[in-house]
Amino acid sequence: MTTIHLIHGEPAAAALRQALLAREAACPTAAQSASQVIALADDLTVGPLRDIDEAANPGAAQRAAFWQRVDGECNEAGVLHTLAQQDCTALAALEAGNANVVIWHTPDAADQLALRRACYRLRNAPQRLNEVRLTAADLAGSPDEAAARLQARVPDAAPISVLRITRLALEWQEAKFANGETRRWRDNTFTSGTLADLDTQILDILGEAAPPAAASAPWLACDTLGAALVRGGAGFTVGEPVVLWRLRELAAAGELRLRDDLCASRNDSASGCTQNTRADRAERPIPVHAAAHLSLSR
Repeated sequence: MTTIHLIHGEPAAAALRQALLAREAACPTAAQSASQVIALADDLTVGPLRDIDEAANPGAAQRAAFWQRVDGECNEAGVLHTLAQQDCTALAALEAGNANVVIWHTPDAADQLALRRACYRLRNAPQRLNEVRLTAADLAGSPDEAAARLQARVPDAAPISVLRITRLALEWQEAKFANGETRRWRDNTFTSGTLADLDTQILDILGEAAPPAAASAPWLACDTLGAALVRGGAGFTVGEPVVLWRLRELAAAGELRLRDDLCASRNDSASGCTQNTRADRAERPIPVHAAAHLSLSR
């Protein structure tokens, strides 16, 4: 019987495809086709979830609109706001089929939400569901290194018990009903957060990097800011599109001053921002203080 592998994120899916191809070459009778790897690309840690699994997909349309707002004018191809619809289509096809499914997941919040969503969608066919529990280290390093580790983990696929599937499906329902702006994964529990919380963290991190009295400030790579948010207790991996979106929103609110256009910087140049002190933010108009610069990946 055909086996379909689900994993969150295209980079992880590419490594898994490579791993399955290598396993097929080494042991053709034991491996699954690499073409049966599906990347669940929608980052479920942010944005609306309610009604996302309804038959008419009204929630998918809401998520597409959300990602279009996140992307603003920075993505001419419109890739981001198609992710929700692609995932809905893929999960609907899984429901209609009869293939065995292996869900690969790390402890990351986005992976855990994808796991729960898959369990919810296939809860009426629990015998089809299997999982491989990964660590963050399994996907670290170069694509070849990650693929080698995933290849070794293929035999670890194990059935998910009916009781666990039921519990995970209920937790997904709870996350949808809460419909928070963000979802934090702490102590094996999801809690809702707000974008205001995330904005406060960003401003605090930039303020620590460049106090108002500083004559100059270090450049912060976009992934460095995202990693600092995770260390600061965001409770989920904050991707570059969300970081850039919040910077644009903060700039529009007068909390930051951007050195360059973020859309252009996202592709091929550098950008920076200037943070106002917390006291100054309490009053309007806001004077601009020493810069906390942000460099964006090329």
